[in-house]
Amino acid sequence: MARRRSSGRKISGILLLDKPVGITSNAALQKIKRLYKAGKAGHTGNLDPLASGLLPICLGEATKISSFLLDSDKRYLGTCKLGIRTRTADAEGEVVETRPVGELSEHEVNRVLQRFLGEIEQVPPMHSAVKVNGKPLYKLAHQGMEIERKPRRVRIYELKLRRLQGDELDIELSCSKGTYVRTLAEEIGEALGCGAHLSALRRTASGPFGIEDAHTLPEIEHLAEDGLDALDQLLLPTEYAIADWPEVNLSENTAYYLQQGQAVQVPRAPTDGWVRIHRHDGVFLGVGQILEDGRVAPKRLLRTG
Repeated sequence: MARRRSSGRKISGILLLDKPVGITSNAALQKIKRLYKAGKAGHTGNLDPLASGLLPICLGEATKISSFLLDSDKRYLGTCKLGIRTRTADAEGEVVETRPVGELSEHEVNRVLQRFLGEIEQVPPMHSAVKVNGKPLYKLAHQGMEIERKPRRVRIYELKLRRLQGDELDIELSCSKGTYVRTLAEEIGEALGCGAHLSALRRTASGPFGIEDAHTLPEIEHLAEDGLDALDQLLLPTEYAIADWPEVNLSENTAYYLQQGQAVQVPRAPTDGWVRIHRHDGVFLGVGQILEDGRVAPKRLLRTG
């Protein structure tokens, strides 16, 4: 029997990509996967084609913890175009309404922005990847359908005015996962009485990672000319994604049982929540959760061999 050929390299780690405007997150992911000749890859939070910025890409075993980055808080810079509402709430959609902007002061805008701090409800836009009965909303929207969507609770931790000039205002925000910044821009426009849409968006942080450490596609493609070893130097260790979690260290014997899928007792472990697990020699084993009886249960374990 012929042996099954490997579909790619068994390379693991996290690449911080500065996604450019004009391509989908999946297109950027596939380009990185090809450059690295990686067998497995996934991104950690979709950015629309019109958005740029930080897109952490997990390769190999790092895909096992990608969901934790997906659930992490994000930070954005956005530009709201005042006086114009569009069908998609961003610059890609057709204009559905125009209104005069009038004279706005920074004080007035800041007062409106304060209303959106804390926990708010957002209705997912029709042009989004949210699925209803297994179908993404954007596919239904392209068919001319408009269906009822349930509001979602999200949290805005910080919302600052960065620039107010004519019919544009720049905002900076820190928010929970699942926040639609274009919906927020539209709501800000309504609160100001003139309507608005999101004309530009840039993600500057995702979980523990910041845009200042990200690499552009041209930079990565240029480095690829020097070979795979040069590319691999850009990868961050998988555990960096959860570097702010509490850590437990296991003896060789305890690590063996945990890697067999068993919950284990660990002295001086946290009393609840999620933990990152290391073997006594420093090898990162994966993610665990503290059970009610204090034992550490394996949840996402990485291959270490």
